[in-house]
Parts: sequence; C-alpha cells; structure tokens
Amino acid sequence: MVQGGLSRLAADRVRKAGVRLEPLLSRVGLALDQIDDSERRIGASNQIAFLEAAAHALKDDFLGFHLAGEFDLRELGLLYYVMASSDTLGDALNRAARYSRITNEAIMLQYQNAHEPKLRLVYSGVPRHADLQQIEFCIAAIVRLTRVLSGRQFFPRHISISHIRPKGIAKFASLLGKSLEFGGAADEINFPVGSADWALVDADKRLNKILRELCEESLSSRRSNTSALRVQVENTASPLLPHGLAKMNVIAKKLGMSPRTLTRRLAEEGATFNEILQQLKASLARRYLEEDSLPISKIAWLLGFEDASSFSHACRRWTGKSPRELRLSR
Repeated sequence: MVQGGLSRLAADRVRKAGVRLEPLLSRVGLALDQIDDSERRIGASNQIAFLEAAAHALKDDFLGFHLAGEFDLRELGLLYYVMASSDTLGDALNRAARYSRITNEAIMLQYQNAHEPKLRLVYSGVPRHADLQQIEFCIAAIVRLTRVLSGRQFFPRHISISHIRPKGIAKFASLLGKSLEFGGAADEINFPVGSADWALVDADKRLNKILRELCEESLSSRRSNTSALRVQVENTASPLLPHGLAKMNVIAKKLGMSPRTLTRRLAEEGATFNEILQQLKASLARRYLEEDSLPISKIAWLLGFEDASSFSHACRRWTGKSPRELRLSR
C-alpha cells in the first residue's frame, strides 16, 4: 500500500488539463473517492498503473519527474518532518530508510553510511519493470528534499536508474546533474563525499525524538510486506537481462537459495522460472517497442537475446507478430 499523495498530485494535473479523471481511475482499479479522500491508502500497483495512464493521457512522458520538482515537500507528512529535524544529512537519510514504509510500502530505502553515502531504492511486492513514473518521482524528490534540508545546491556524485530511457535524458540534468545513468544495475543515489556530516537547516533534537517515537508507532502498526517470490525473481532478473545473466543459478544465488529450492518454491506459487522469465521479457519488449528511437537490435540486447533474429522468433511466439509488426500495430 501507499499513502497515495503522488496519485493525488497526478489527479490534480489531470483535472487541470481538462481530462476526464474517472475513466482513467476506473481503468486501473481505482475510484474517485479513493483519490478525493487524502486519508485513504491505495495499492502500490494501482498507483503505478494510474501514473502511467495519466502520463499517457497528458502526453507527458516525464510526469513523475515534473511532479517531483513542483510539489510541496511538506506533503510527505511525518516522513518529511522526521528527516528535517534530524541533526545531519546522514541522520535524515537513515531516518528515511527506516520510516519510508509509512509513505510507500512498495519501495524500501537502503542507506549506506560511508565517506560517499549511498541510498538505494529496492522494490518489494510489486514488479520493478512496470514502474517508470513513480521511481523517477522518488529519485528526483529525494534529491530535491536533501538539497532543501541541507541548504546546499549540490549535485549527486552519481545516480543510477535501472530502466531504459532512449531520449530526453538531458531534461533531468538541471535537478539531478549530468552523472546520471539509465539502464543501471540498481536504482541508487550516490551523495557527495562527506555529505553525511552536513548539518541540517532545521535540526531539532527534542522534536526529532518525539517524531521518531511517532514513526515507530506508525511502523509497528503496519503488517510486514512480504514480496511474492515471483516478483522477487522478476525484480532480480530485470537488470541482469542485458548481460545474459538472468539464469536460474544466478537468480537463486542472489535470492539466497539453491536452484532446487527456488524451483520448488516457485512451483508452490504455480509458476516456473522459465515461464516468469519469458513473461518478463514479453512485457519489457512491448514497452521498449513503444520507443520508436530504440532500434530492434538494441531491444534484443536489452532482453538478453544473442541477436535480433532470436528476439523476432520469441516475439512471434509471445504475440503472433514480429517486433516490427508489433511496433506498427500499437
């Protein structure tokens, strides 16, 4: 589940553009009263689907990024204030990693406190490959938030985003800097050297103690979000496809189990590894083929095929059409 603030921001944009909101919501399993009631939480997968639908309806392929640059950061609620009242940027990022589930249970933040601090965003319970708008919002919002809290106009040393963007990357440079990699191995922000020790503008030890107690209470009231094994396999395999490493033994090792155990546990969910891998490739193929600037040969590589011919055969098996026919029919 998610707090739904991002969906409400997108819904406001849809309304202001004069686009009918209810049909978009209905298409992704949401109702108008869920959006209009700011206290209602919604499903993470519903939010992801709605953001994609809204981006398409608005003809704004950068909707998540645009929303991240405009919204009032205080709308993050308790998470914002517990971060803002922390002593240092490192403390704030550590609080974000612990308490982000209050806002969004689908994305876990993992903070590495080092000379060059890192914040990694890891998906839980929903497939990563289905999401573009939400993750771009989250990364851009985190960078903007850390600038405001620290009072410093810095650029991250490096940002890695695991999905592919064949065009429009320059649009991100004004906020995220030029050291930005799409199609990376992880969704991760590398902060400047020594930035963990930066003092925050609104640090308040007493307030932070009170807010951390509230966050702990809120956290303990939410049930654990255990990801289905199928989704874990998808999320682990996605960044490995271009390197030809999305194989049973590699995935099993990364998930901390033997190939035999992985096979057995997937069977308990009514699935096989090959079935999941093929469905993942088919889903990504449809998305990549929507990008006219992506050559079919590159799409074949992104999906882990040895050549375009192998990809074409697989595409016909999935859809009954060649990649070129599928691209023209969309």
